Amino acid sequence: MSTGLMQLGKNGVTDGFIETLKNRFKKYENMKIPILKGAGHERERAKEYAEKILDKLGKNYTARVIGFTIVVKKWRKPVR
Repeated sequence: MSTGLMQLGKNGVTDGFIETLKNRFKKYENMKIPILKGAGHERERAKEYAEKILDKLGKNYTARVIGFTIVVKKWRKPVR
């Protein structure tokens, strides 16, 4: 099980961020996404980012928020 790393910066969840994330999932099963201070260091903000990422990625993904890190996992079949 391989895990990649990608940082979420002050621009937040953009289309470019999602495209890069999708490309990384071709190589990794899981992605750890630390939220940098410039993106807003509040717990509610982290949950909003996780929801936004899942909305844009689709049904084959799940996410957990651990502190200020979002862990996204790709499944073979849709989860929802």
